[in-house]
Amino acid sequence: MKKTMVYAALFCAMTLGSCRQQAPAPAGDGAAEASRSDSAQGLDRCNVQVGSVGFTHALNGADSCATVGPGAVLRLNSRAKSDIFCDPNGKLTSSTLPILLTPVDNTKPFTFTAKVTPGFTDEGLYNAADLFVYANDTLWQKLCYEQDERGTHRVVTVRTRGTSDDNNHQQLDVPAVYLRLSSDAKTLASYYSFDKKEWYMVRLYENYYPAQIWVGLASQCPTAGVCTSFFEEISLEQKSVGDFRTGN
Repeated sequence: MKKTMVYAALFCAMTLGSCRQQAPAPAGDGAAEASRSDSAQGLDRCNVQVGSVGFTHALNGADSCATVGPGAVLRLNSRAKSDIFCDPNGKLTSSTLPILLTPVDNTKPFTFTAKVTPGFTDEGLYNAADLFVYANDTLWQKLCYEQDERGTHRVVTVRTRGTSDDNNHQQLDVPAVYLRLSSDAKTLASYYSFDKKEWYMVRLYENYYPAQIWVGLASQCPTAGVCTSFFEEISLEQKSVGDFRTGN
């Protein structure tokens, strides 16, 4: 097992440099973004199977940074300056984050869940493990377990519709947490849980995304070093939560 992980780490280290970077698209309003083609333009085809979920598309070479281990545990590496953000001031805009994606019919309900263990480090400002709803590089949302400016760990949501907002939510003192995105085709909500039984809502808004979208996973490293995050118990169900307030 240890030898396998060493080989996987060496492989990812060699391939991180080849992760393709994509220039950010000009920001636009939400209506314009929603009308853009929902094809896989800008995404590469891949085949990363994690348990029952198959990730068929990769942004910025995410498949070359992924290793699937025993027990359907996905390991994702990212190098320094790997981030996605559409800064309202234009100063911190980036679209370099490797993201694994799988298509979803957004005209139907879905729930995407994973247990995440981010690669928090002393120098890793904003290191995080992310769940994504993604339409294109200026129309997406991520739900993160992230390290903030004070070194504390928080649930964070970033909603991007032309430009990004950035909302820090609960501070947590655990190495891993369950994250969940759920939609009934009209409403999209974000949750976290410690035990996958009791869920806490952190965000809810209108599902204005186009009919064809992707959900996905990423390990972000916006500043320094390398961020290695682990994702377990990944599931994608064609149903929404029964109660949007409780997340169950």
